[in-house]
Amino acid sequence: MSDNSFGRLLRLTTWGESHGPAIGCVLDGCPPGLAISEEEIREQLLRRATGRSRHTSQRREKDEVRILSGVFEGQTTGTPISLFIENTDARSRDYQNIARQYRPGHADFTYDAKYGVRDYRGGGRSSARETTMRVAAGTIARKWLAQQYGIEIQGWLAQLGPIRTDEVKDWSVVDENPFFSPHAAIVPELEAFMDALRKSGDSVGARVNCLARNVPAGWGEPVYGKLDADLAAAMMSINATKGVEIGAGFDAVAQPGTEHRDILTREGFQSNHAGGVLGGISSGQDVVVSTAFKPTSSLRIPCTSLDADGKEVEVVTKGRHDPCVGIRATPIVEAMMALTLMDHALRHRGQIGT
Repeated sequence: MSDNSFGRLLRLTTWGESHGPAIGCVLDGCPPGLAISEEEIREQLLRRATGRSRHTSQRREKDEVRILSGVFEGQTTGTPISLFIENTDARSRDYQNIARQYRPGHADFTYDAKYGVRDYRGGGRSSARETTMRVAAGTIARKWLAQQYGIEIQGWLAQLGPIRTDEVKDWSVVDENPFFSPHAAIVPELEAFMDALRKSGDSVGARVNCLARNVPAGWGEPVYGKLDADLAAAMMSINATKGVEIGAGFDAVAQPGTEHRDILTREGFQSNHAGGVLGGISSGQDVVVSTAFKPTSSLRIPCTSLDADGKEVEVVTKGRHDPCVGIRATPIVEAMMALTLMDHALRHRGQIGT
């Protein structure tokens, strides 16, 4: 069974390949009565889109989303919501030279090992193009969460290569620069770093943080349905993810217990090292997740690898690629946060009967 679906009561299934004629998804389980439009979804897709700055892939997809079902007269009907986007700027010829080569760091070898066949055009199903539909569906989830619970979801770039931007200086500037950085003053340094990186032909990784405010206490299940476990799985499912932290994450290793424990008083918690989740259940604090993305593997710098016949070959990846995939990951992380939280909200409602 191929796992192309995510969630339990809110179920997202995506389909399509990077250079296929179209991509799409079906979001099942959304309650009726939510006002949603194609324009609202497009606004979020624009945040994720390539070609918006010189620091990302120059592939320019229109991403004109169409709602095919599940919405009538501007409102969700409670039936499956089908979303559809045509691919309009694919250049498959760029990948002819690697049709039988295994690019290091890519899923070429593993897809061949599993299926015995692979779509080499832009990575096919393993391409980050698939995340477009997550952002589209996530737009619906985040609006429902905002209307039902007042939940706000905000992501930001916390680290680009060696440059850390953990502390949020100004939320208002996050969507005003191509890096989703909350530090306006650091943007020129990020620009210079990426310009030099692009000229070198190399790539770099990044870390994206995301928090959700106003999440009620009580969401999540003990043991195998933990909210933080599902959030970790959601983030790990995003292309190029290699690490996920909840709250203090790995920093908790060096923290003494007297520092790490979040003391609870009548005024609330004194800290949030747990990231808003205790025992797999939300505590009512901000839910905080950090996601690490590996460097882009598609490089024009030659390296050796093997082809499908086991022969050693030189690999040079052509085409239009992000020198840092993490730059555009903020809307994707936000979408997965929204989809996970909405799924847990519906599961909680079903359990307590309200």
